[in-house]
Amino acid sequence: MRARYGVPLSIAAVGAAGLAYAAGFEVRSFRLRRVTVPVLPPGMRPLRVLQVSDIHMVSGQRKKQRWLQSLAGLRPDFVINTGDNLSDPEGVPEALDALGPLMEFPGAYVFGSNDYYGPKLRNPARYLIEKAQKRHGLNGNPPAVGAVHNPWEDLRDAFDTAGWLNLSNTRGRLKLDGSAGGFEIALTGLDDPHIKRDRYAQVAGGPEPDADLSLAVVHAPYLRSLDAFTADGYPLILAGHTHGGQLCIPFYGALVTNCDIDTDRVKGLSTHTAGGNTSFLHVSAGCGTNRYTPVRFACPPEATLLTLTPRG
Repeated sequence: MRARYGVPLSIAAVGAAGLAYAAGFEVRSFRLRRVTVPVLPPGMRPLRVLQVSDIHMVSGQRKKQRWLQSLAGLRPDFVINTGDNLSDPEGVPEALDALGPLMEFPGAYVFGSNDYYGPKLRNPARYLIEKAQKRHGLNGNPPAVGAVHNPWEDLRDAFDTAGWLNLSNTRGRLKLDGSAGGFEIALTGLDDPHIKRDRYAQVAGGPEPDADLSLAVVHAPYLRSLDAFTADGYPLILAGHTHGGQLCIPFYGALVTNCDIDTDRVKGLSTHTAGGNTSFLHVSAGCGTNRYTPVRFACPPEATLLTLTPRG
């Protein structure tokens, strides 16, 4: 009896322990990633940018709310929100409560598919199948049917009232006050490529030469968007969406990215080359999960404080 069932039972026990860790601890083990990116003109003082992404707020997530509120203590020069704030149509008030202290700082945002539509229960194995078939989101898949619409307009109105720039297929500028007074940041953003809402032709043209710095922002780091931004000469692209792979293998990394970027660049700082140019790319692993898969393994939830420094 022992020889027949001992190994399967041990495997089951290890699996149960891993699931308990992923769902009970790591998914709430919030971290701050810190990176330095040399993209400023010579002579400028460093700027600190806080990137928050993929919050996927569900009613009742008090620890996540408190942690996001505490990030205001970092006193960033400005905030970039790269989308997917919601995973619950009832979660708007709590998302805004969590982000309230950060909305006291200059900021900008793009939306992701989960801001527009409520999540659906799906087999996690589909991410592996879609990766093998090179189909992700609405890029190669049939249009969504029967989707729940989230009250994204309430998010938009609150962000706009706070002075955050809506970068959905448009450009905007942040004039920094305080210790960063006198700096002007030009921002170019796209709506979510994961559901084919990106319209690069509306924002094409590259960095604005009279700004101190130009940045590119998009929710999902699809290659067509990264290629366009990089070919146009943006020094830094900020994105989210991937959850860092969410369920990763220790010492190996992510299995999927939920888009067409490679798993080596599923999170953190890397580079992207297109059209003879090379840009820095930062992909946030985000701090939430889809409400139907509330687990993370070997991929803690995060926000990122990017310190922008002068180029060498």
